[in-house]
Amino acid sequence: MTVFAFYLFAISAITGGLFTVISRQPVHSVLWLILSFLSSAGLFVLLGAEFVAMLLIIVYVGAVAVLFLFVVMMLDVDFAELKAEMARYMPLALLIGLVILMQFVMAFGAWDSAQGVEANLAQPVPTDRHNTEALGVILYDQYFLLFQLAGLILLVAMIGAIVLTLRHRQDIKRQDIVGQMMRDPAKAMELKDVKPGQGL
Repeated sequence: MTVFAFYLFAISAITGGLFTVISRQPVHSVLWLILSFLSSAGLFVLLGAEFVAMLLIIVYVGAVAVLFLFVVMMLDVDFAELKAEMARYMPLALLIGLVILMQFVMAFGAWDSAQGVEANLAQPVPTDRHNTEALGVILYDQYFLLFQLAGLILLVAMIGAIVLTLRHRQDIKRQDIVGQMMRDPAKAMELKDVKPGQGL
């Protein structure tokens, strides 16, 4: 059953990734991407990494892919023009892809295992602690400072993105909360004595 589940998730992940790239409709591409994420999460569950699988589903499927889907469905993007622009740079993209592939081949050829890897792999895995608990202990005990620094870096990046995209337009009337709170009720209203048959 485990082997069958592995091949099922593996074929689903490859198929989802392939149709994400070659699909003509952007909405279909996002749906295929969600299938690829779910299949990858199933592979992580088979490996015993339930925490990573849940992160993949919650973060990527629940946030990123749904955001992609909303953006694609709400924005009127001319994808034919984008594909035409992409076709212009296809030779350069193929050249860059070839260079990256050659770098991967060179790195794989020079790969060497560290000393003591075989001995560590031969040791039995401790079962007294769940892998999610062990990961939490490592993050919040040994690498607590680095974890907090990573959070601060992400916070600064988010604030920087907001500042860079914020545009103050002068032709828009904005709400003045302080002015509303400090207004004088005597000056805010004016009584008009309207005569019968007369307009304002």
